[in-house]
Amino acid sequence: MTQPIKGLHHITAVSGPPQENFNFYRNKLGLRFIKKTINFDDPFTYHLYYGNHNAEPGSAITFFPWQHVVDGKPNKGEATAVQYAVPGNSLDYWLDRFKELNIETGDLYNHFGFKHLPLADNDGMNIELVADSKVDDNQTIGYGGVEDQHAIRGFFGTTLSLSDIGRTGELLAEMGWKNEGDQNELTRYSSEPDSNLGRSVDLKAEPNLNGRFGRGSIHHIAFRVPDDEAQAEWREKIQKMGFQITPVKNRDYFRSIYFREPGGVLFEIATDIPGFDVDEPFDQLGENLKMPAWYEKHRDEIEARLPELKTD
Repeated sequence: MTQPIKGLHHITAVSGPPQENFNFYRNKLGLRFIKKTINFDDPFTYHLYYGNHNAEPGSAITFFPWQHVVDGKPNKGEATAVQYAVPGNSLDYWLDRFKELNIETGDLYNHFGFKHLPLADNDGMNIELVADSKVDDNQTIGYGGVEDQHAIRGFFGTTLSLSDIGRTGELLAEMGWKNEGDQNELTRYSSEPDSNLGRSVDLKAEPNLNGRFGRGSIHHIAFRVPDDEAQAEWREKIQKMGFQITPVKNRDYFRSIYFREPGGVLFEIATDIPGFDVDEPFDQLGENLKMPAWYEKHRDEIEARLPELKTD
């Protein structure tokens, strides 16, 4: 029997210039910059990774910083919000911090028993900080002046905007996620990953939402499996369910398979192995530009064409 998929692995989005992206996610949200690499399909574009101090699956948000891309607007068939888990008593700290940084926030609201604080990143992507006592004991370190005790632990979850949520909900149930019911025009599905990270997916029916993909848009969401064997089992199962799914792609830090779920959102299933420290020591994550072996012969040209990114 195929084991349930427990939790999110990473979320990938499109940003504007890389320096602005770094300044927001590392210096304002206080995430660790864990990997500086390139888009494997577009090598003259960075692929930047941020996560908690431990660089755990369930905490990594990644960006393709396309400097001249049009501004995106939320659209049906996309993930339209990233939810971050912070300790249960930390939202007052974050409200004060955002006020000091002149970052506008929305009103706090209660959702399925959790307090959510909405805001937008520098490119307009929707973010929510979620007060979650389950992550109080998850250890991490805050960056950019964020206090360790209040630092973002990783993902709480994400929101998918869809024309119809029915078949997507059925797929999540097949993946082992539990329907928690409806609230605030959202249907929540939950998982129970060992780390307590990335355990929620909210579905919102928005058939009249007409946006466009671009800067500030979420490209795909990735679910986690422990290893290649589990991934192979899920690939076979998803094929039998009638979905078109890619061959396994080696992303150096994990192996990936991709498919479009019924509502149009690009789903990925990524392995926990080998991890982000496979090509550089843990205490040096993000310090050097990394690229797959087949691009190394072009390193000088690639580095010359990439925009400057100061990470000191």
